[in-house]
Amino acid sequence: NQSNKHTNIQTNIYTHTTNYNIRMTSRIVSRVAKGIDTSDGDGVNLKRVIGGPVERVDPFIMMDEIESDDSNDYMAGFPDHPHRGFETVTYVLAGSMEHRDHKGNHGILVPGSVQWMTAGRGIIHSEMPKMEEGLMHGFQIWVNLPAKDKMVEPRYQDISPDKVPIVEDSNGNKIKVLAGCYKKVTGPVEGVVTSPLLLDVEIAPGATFIEEIPVGHSSFAYVFEGSGKFGPADNQKEVNKSHIALLDGSNGQTQIEVTSEKGCRFLLAAGKPINEPIAQRGPFVMNTKEEIYQAISDYQNGLF
Repeated sequence: NQSNKHTNIQTNIYTHTTNYNIRMTSRIVSRVAKGIDTSDGDGVNLKRVIGGPVERVDPFIMMDEIESDDSNDYMAGFPDHPHRGFETVTYVLAGSMEHRDHKGNHGILVPGSVQWMTAGRGIIHSEMPKMEEGLMHGFQIWVNLPAKDKMVEPRYQDISPDKVPIVEDSNGNKIKVLAGCYKKVTGPVEGVVTSPLLLDVEIAPGATFIEEIPVGHSSFAYVFEGSGKFGPADNQKEVNKSHIALLDGSNGQTQIEVTSEKGCRFLLAAGKPINEPIAQRGPFVMNTKEEIYQAISDYQNGLF
């Protein structure tokens, strides 16, 4: 049962030659959706964003937000449970969580910590609160692995807050670089096959934020404080707290533009799509049903 439960201002740059113009374009918001309230683990109340109102944003297959100052919502935590075939990303904003797994890895996530765990061929881990009261706020994102990497050896990256670079731009915005690169500043997460960009962006009141997104990467923004207008000046959409905005880059659009009158904070995520079939059951994410059956059998027979 546990394995099943844990399942603005538009900026245009023109380069003129004799015959043509090349234009830098902004991604538009193709969809806005609000996270839904649900529970997982041993009864942790959370908001499911991807895997709920939005099915998947390849390579991202799930995203949850926990935000509560009622210990009854989170104290049960996520006791020992298995994973295979993908990666889990945990980012804590408030509170404290303890990670342990059967490979001997151990970490305490405090505000600002990031944990990137590659489950690969199989790992059994737990994530339990290290607090009895107060605000717990954080995210977990599941990132798929391509077929060739689903059975790699498990790997664990435990990143403390002091290792996460913070960039303050000329508009007064503050950007935490969790993974990928922003303004030539590289985040601490390494060796991820989907080449992710993961930023915690805090926009100052009245400011504009512009960032390049790799061509071909899927991308989304999730607002968790305030609200902002996403997209170019002639095609903006307001995105409020607890809402995800899917950013359309299907025509090679190269950047994201956001403005906010009163201030806004959001996660910006982008990754290289895998474009492979997905078979998923609870905490196992493979390519075929047969591989799912094998994962269940391996777990039940102690082969993780």
